[in-house]
Amino acid sequence: MNYKMPLILAAGLLSTQAHASECGTVTIADMNWNSASVMANVDRFILEHGYDCDAELIPGDTMPTGTSMIEKGQPDIAPELWSNALKDALDRGVEEKRIRYAGKSLIDGGEEGFWVPAYLVEKHPEMATIEGVKKHAKLFEHPEDPDRSAFYSCPAGWNCQISAANLYRAMNMEDAGFDIIDPGSAAGLSGSIAKSYERGEAWLGYYWAPTAVLGKYTMVKVDFGSGVDLDEFINCTTQAECDDPKPTMYPPSPVHTITTEKFAARAPEAYEYFTKRGFKNNDMNQVLAWMEDNQANGEEAMYHFLEEYPQIWQEWLPQDIAQKVQDAL
Repeated sequence: MNYKMPLILAAGLLSTQAHASECGTVTIADMNWNSASVMANVDRFILEHGYDCDAELIPGDTMPTGTSMIEKGQPDIAPELWSNALKDALDRGVEEKRIRYAGKSLIDGGEEGFWVPAYLVEKHPEMATIEGVKKHAKLFEHPEDPDRSAFYSCPAGWNCQISAANLYRAMNMEDAGFDIIDPGSAAGLSGSIAKSYERGEAWLGYYWAPTAVLGKYTMVKVDFGSGVDLDEFINCTTQAECDDPKPTMYPPSPVHTITTEKFAARAPEAYEYFTKRGFKNNDMNQVLAWMEDNQANGEEAMYHFLEEYPQIWQEWLPQDIAQKVQDAL
């Protein structure tokens, strides 16, 4: 019996090496925002320990990463690409068989809207709607003018400053007593939510998901009563020269995992993982809140996620691969 063992071990080793060479070296874009960094680190760990890839992270950002994947075939994977930012180029890359849309990295899409604290809606259910908010405008204290109400918009220079200002006009919020407050920065905007929430005060403003803030503070997205008018949103709401804006909810922003065609072709099993790997905003909000509270980086947040949320990530993987990842933890 013993004389067979080296042959069995050698066969197993050859099988593992074949699997590894099939996947080979894989480069993953580690984008410069937290949710994308968490995803990149999760992908690296799963590819390395589940699929025997030689996975490495390289710095990335939306436009340069997408362009490089189309033109140079590198990196192999962009875990979280907000695809509207370069949709025409990506679609052309797919047509030319250079890249693939592997799946949705954020299942709900990127989410934008006007938000109020949940405790306000519990007290005044009608404040889940913009008409209810305007009815209770006096509750939203202006930081400088006691006779006016505060609507916190995007910091100056952000694209969402345009859409928020147009929707403010479309819903006649000035006539209801609201003034636009520029928070000055992302930190100023999130800080205004934290301050109001911890004091149990009213707050109204623009925000987006997934974010740590919406993981820490339970907020309700205000219903404009309009549904989503995509044509209006694209051609007027988001345009600085929009003369007569109409109400529309923000449409979800598509957020995809993009891979190169070469990676998908040489490592079909690993590629299959990306067609199934996706986060719900609420789950990512919770991870980002933990990340902020613990001043953690993407790698530390990855370990937290894999250890605390096995019911999520194990659904993405075949049972034997999931077991390999679990053993590696």
